[in-house]
Amino acid sequence: MDDSRRPDDFVLGRPQWWQWLTILSLDAPLVAVAWQRAVTAAAGARRDSAPWMILGASVWLAYTADRWIEGWRLEPSQVRTQRHRFYQRWRIPVAVVWCAVALLAIGLAFLSLSRVEIESGFLIFVPVIVYLLSHQLVHREKPWRAPKEICVALLFVGGVACFPLAARPEAIHALATPLFLFGLLCFADCALISNWEDEVDLSHGQTSLALQYPRGRIVIRYLPWVIAALAVAAMPYAATGRSLVGCAAGSGILLGILDVFHRRLGRQFSRAVVDIALMTPFLLVFAPPGPTP
Repeated sequence: MDDSRRPDDFVLGRPQWWQWLTILSLDAPLVAVAWQRAVTAAAGARRDSAPWMILGASVWLAYTADRWIEGWRLEPSQVRTQRHRFYQRWRIPVAVVWCAVALLAIGLAFLSLSRVEIESGFLIFVPVIVYLLSHQLVHREKPWRAPKEICVALLFVGGVACFPLAARPEAIHALATPLFLFGLLCFADCALISNWEDEVDLSHGQTSLALQYPRGRIVIRYLPWVIAALAVAAMPYAATGRSLVGCAAGSGILLGILDVFHRRLGRQFSRAVVDIALMTPFLLVFAPPGPTP
């Protein structure tokens, strides 16, 4: 366990302005949308707004449900994060907004997506529900359950890839490397958080990668740099997905730098901005489309 915390790491006063992105569960949807739009452009698939709006809403619904359940089952004295305290205090309004967003996302999906895209989205929807039920309710305290960090990484890759590859399945050959690197980045992001928030998980009665495998903490700290090195090494061999591979390298470096300075910055700030390191594909959103794979 990290014994060099800042004194204010677990003092929950009024939220700072830089915490609201993660308090409102908007950071993870932005990561998913950034990568999906860049993957869509690289695949030469449809670039209208419906797929990214549906994906963003779906990721928000999943994260909000996870934190809502967490806030519901914890005592106020157990809560160690601003995001969980928010969902505990505003449980009913959040539930109302959640239902409204879910209905809008479902309606938009049936109005805008093809049958193949809907079927692909359903293949991701089912594992998300299984994950929430397993990790928050049924198997929450089981030491043998699959690490949530791996589950989240796989679900993110599936969510980002499902619509573009449903439209252009042949693009998988060009996009396999950037999607693999994106999965590693998602895993590294979650694993670093498990390193930083071990006391949070203990207080909340959660298991995490850092608590399940404490000897792997040092490996987690090196992982962002390994991902960046893999991405740099892969760039000469990438074709259509080269820009995405470059984004993966940049995100790995940003994650590594944040981890180096996280003790000085504090747990709350590091956790609030860590997902921003994965938003590098937003730099490509308005770039001219590349050649079709």
